[in-house]
Amino acid sequence: MGEEEERKAGVLVGYGMDPKAARAASSSEKTFEATVSGLKEAGFTGSDPAKSALVYSIVTKLPGSVPPGQKNYLYQAVGDGRIASNGQLDAAMDFCGETEGSEPIVEDDANMQVKEVYQEIDDEAFNKYCGVGTTVTDEEINKIVDGILHSRISEIKERRYQFKTGLLLQEAREQMRFVDGKIFLHKFDEQIAEILGPKTEADSTEKSKAEEGKGKGLEKPPEDPKGVAPATQADPLVSIPSVLEARELESAKNSPVLVEKQKIGSGGKIVCRFPPEPNGYLHIGHAKAMFLDFGYAKKNGGDCILRFDDTNPEAEDVEYINAIIEMVEWLGHKPAKTTYSSDYFEELYELGRECIGRNKAYVCHQTKEEASSYREEKKDSPWRDRPIEESLSLFEDMNKGKFGEGEATLRLKIDMTHANPVMRDPMAYRIKFSPHPRTGNQWCIYPSYDFTHCLVDSLEWVTHSLCTLEFEIRRDSYYWLLEALDMYRPFVWEFSRLTLQNTIVSKRKLLRLVKGGHVRGWDDPRLPTLVALRRRGFPPKAINRFCASIGVSRADSVVGMHAVEWALRTELDRTVRRAKAVLRPLKVTIANFEEDHKEVLQIPNHPQQASMGEHEQVLSRHVYIDEMDFRMEDEKGYYGLAPGKTAMLRHAYPITLKEVLTDDEGIPQELLVEADEAKSTKPKGVLHWVSATPFSAPAEIRLYDRLFKSAEVSDETWLEDLNPESEKIVSSALVEKFVAEASVGDMFQFERVGFFVCDKDSTDEKKVLNLTVTLRDSYGGEKKA
Repeated sequence: MGEEEERKAGVLVGYGMDPKAARAASSSEKTFEATVSGLKEAGFTGSDPAKSALVYSIVTKLPGSVPPGQKNYLYQAVGDGRIASNGQLDAAMDFCGETEGSEPIVEDDANMQVKEVYQEIDDEAFNKYCGVGTTVTDEEINKIVDGILHSRISEIKERRYQFKTGLLLQEAREQMRFVDGKIFLHKFDEQIAEILGPKTEADSTEKSKAEEGKGKGLEKPPEDPKGVAPATQADPLVSIPSVLEARELESAKNSPVLVEKQKIGSGGKIVCRFPPEPNGYLHIGHAKAMFLDFGYAKKNGGDCILRFDDTNPEAEDVEYINAIIEMVEWLGHKPAKTTYSSDYFEELYELGRECIGRNKAYVCHQTKEEASSYREEKKDSPWRDRPIEESLSLFEDMNKGKFGEGEATLRLKIDMTHANPVMRDPMAYRIKFSPHPRTGNQWCIYPSYDFTHCLVDSLEWVTHSLCTLEFEIRRDSYYWLLEALDMYRPFVWEFSRLTLQNTIVSKRKLLRLVKGGHVRGWDDPRLPTLVALRRRGFPPKAINRFCASIGVSRADSVVGMHAVEWALRTELDRTVRRAKAVLRPLKVTIANFEEDHKEVLQIPNHPQQASMGEHEQVLSRHVYIDEMDFRMEDEKGYYGLAPGKTAMLRHAYPITLKEVLTDDEGIPQELLVEADEAKSTKPKGVLHWVSATPFSAPAEIRLYDRLFKSAEVSDETWLEDLNPESEKIVSSALVEKFVAEASVGDMFQFERVGFFVCDKDSTDEKKVLNLTVTLRDSYGGEKKA
């Protein structure tokens, strides 16, 4: 290194730079000058190793296409301490790279000299994006890591130590972009090692094979400049297994003749089915089932049937049928056709007769209690060996209504000593004198689930019958019946059902909540029903994204609400209009404005989406801020208003608090401030606000939290576990005037509060807005407004 380079390196070391980095920067005149300029722009007056390292990262990593004004803004953010870590800096550079409108506009200044003007960076949007002032706990990081690992667990176990953790890092940064990637990677490595255990010889062999393949003409996938996008964004069907494996049974094998019949019947396509029972409203667990049923068919170029399993007339209703059809369509699924088990009642009855004729079924007169007791004791029913003709005659009598309910059933003759209790002569038909929603009083006997499910699967030429794991025990009886009747056997595969923290999906319990008045109805925004999620503002894409992110496997698991909220924020953040709402209004009078001051501001509907347009907001002499943004005493790290302190009115001017007017009890009623119309100061704190009426509108805000206090809700004490704080109603909120024109279903992001949707309870005089999901804000943690 020459003498001049040594001198330059000494200058940089004086700012606190690492000597090695200083020497590298000094070897290039351009890099040296840019580094010194950046350090000065950051306001360095002494040695600061941490900040100087961040400045050097900006110099060497920030793309040259980023405008000089935005680059200087980053230097200043490092200097004033807003950007204090590598993770925050990565987020800041992403923010500059994504900010629209960064192309220079050519203008003439007062001296007729041409100059380039760049869009200013929005302080609040920048601070929020980069996590300025946010304290991230180790628990929060672990929660994100656990959620991501859970969604990829089957792939990790399959690929073991060949799994690329870079994919996980990208997902983690989407959820918390301002955390240093090294922290996430360390956590992922620790957890994966714990899941997989020590590396085996096979792991090393696989690695050697992978290294041998490098540079041997293998096709290299295109690189994404911002990292590899998660599969849930690029192709949500990637999370659906291509190969399904299940417990093999000899009875599940099809003859060549049956295989050929199925090919003709299905047209050679993969055929799946989604078979809800119309006895309630669909919930988020059904969304996962639909994602798999419709997704597997779509992934393989096949069809999926929507089939209503309507064999229990007492519990079923046309209301539920219509609601299910509506929700399937809302989630974007397109059934090849819609069928009902009741469409096949005639065929099922004849198949029942055929079972008797083949000596595979008999009419039994045991009571429900007696049959249960005999199953436990593995004893045959007294009527098990009655003659075939007698059972045929009695079955016909059952159909003609000659027996009362419970006096006779048709049971399959399987094996009362079988280890699987489902195989101990399950019921095939029972008597119910109840009108059916579709067939009326045509039938008084109805087939059971065990009898109907497999037969209709076969009649509809279903190739893949996918169901949740609680039905795995019924695999034996499923195939036994199809073998007994020599009918085509679909492939059955069971997957784990969705268990979500802090809520329930039991239809029985949901019905009790609704009937007991604990919630507003089936569409109460606190419930996990799909109609409730829609009312709360969940977009179909977010629900499908969530289903894709958690993956499909046979392993039991409990999914945290943070996984749902991640999918929500990911979808809403880029598509929803911004607006201002003040939940706890505190009056502010701008003393240096005239009483009739009216200034029309043009506000972007989205800080990064110029194509979404703008709306007008009027700034008047009297405005309202949230009372949470005011304190009588200032303190370090607080960015709101306090006596003598200055803060920025979002999209307007800096204001300085001059006087606090209180009532007799000392409670603040009004703040007197002065506006800096020249914008000579640039405070860190930014306040959302609305003007007084008629330039704002009243609104009712409904804030929602977890329905149950416990993450895992107990079956015994679930009602006592209801969260009394799950719904809070703010009746005196104020919103921007244009929000009052919203229609039901319109969504807004109320800045620094959360995402909200216009509710059906709204009136022309007052809108009702439901909290969909909170934001992460500059005060740290999840925003609980």
